[in-house]
Amino acid sequence: MRVGVVLLPQARWALAREQWQRVEALGFDHAWTYDHLAWRSLADEAWFGTVPLLAAAAVATERVRLGTWVASPNFRHPVTFAKELMTLDDLSDGRFTLGVGAGGTGFDATVLGGAVLSPRERVDRLAEFVGLLDELLREPVTTVHGARYSAVDARMLPGCLQRPRLPFVVAANGPRAMRVAVAHGAGWATTGPEGVTGEQWWSAVAGLVGRLEDTEVDGRSGTGLERYLNLDSGGVYALSSVEAFRDQVGRADELGFTDVVVHHPRTEGVYAGRVEVLEAVAAEL
Repeated sequence: MRVGVVLLPQARWALAREQWQRVEALGFDHAWTYDHLAWRSLADEAWFGTVPLLAAAAVATERVRLGTWVASPNFRHPVTFAKELMTLDDLSDGRFTLGVGAGGTGFDATVLGGAVLSPRERVDRLAEFVGLLDELLREPVTTVHGARYSAVDARMLPGCLQRPRLPFVVAANGPRAMRVAVAHGAGWATTGPEGVTGEQWWSAVAGLVGRLEDTEVDGRSGTGLERYLNLDSGGVYALSSVEAFRDQVGRADELGFTDVVVHHPRTEGVYAGRVEVLEAVAAEL
């Protein structure tokens, strides 16, 4: 079981650099940050840009894998984003993973003045967004005219260090989004269903694992994907105690997850906790 830590992009770099380096020094396997322009209850708090932050983290660390948890099509275009991803892969010396999802309905969905899309429309957009990213990051020159996105002689040189491109981890719960994960992903990620907690949440997560295993696309099977679970979505903050972490990791392992993700403790509010618990968990790992 590999364990990753999400560091929200809130601290100024003088402090954030210490946090990213500490997560690496503690031995965690991967480190992520959110890809939002603002987020839920923290919308009026400090919030820095995802790509510049990950670029800084890439040159401040040496071993830990880095990634987006998860990138959103709400305010991104595949051509410009692919260029940024290729650069992050280079800055990290091939340690970058793209976590990507369909995008939510909050602030990010309307900040550019666009209409809020239906769930079906968001999955349609995800399929096109990920498909074009896949091609852009594999090919030196790409021309595609899609329903939502186009690329005309888009050059992606020198390409990714990781070949044929950096890995994708696609967040998906529904069957159509899972097909995107199986078609393009090295891994699948889930936060489980919204609006349920406790045993009901764990039961639903087990159902999602079964759905993934039943999904096949063009000869690719969901059984072969790495599986990432956001432990903090089921109503219990995984780093509230070492015991809580042990319990949740054990349950994720029983369901066949290869990776789990927890959030770095904050001083107050959502994900409030103590850094000492993070350190104790790392010592056990």
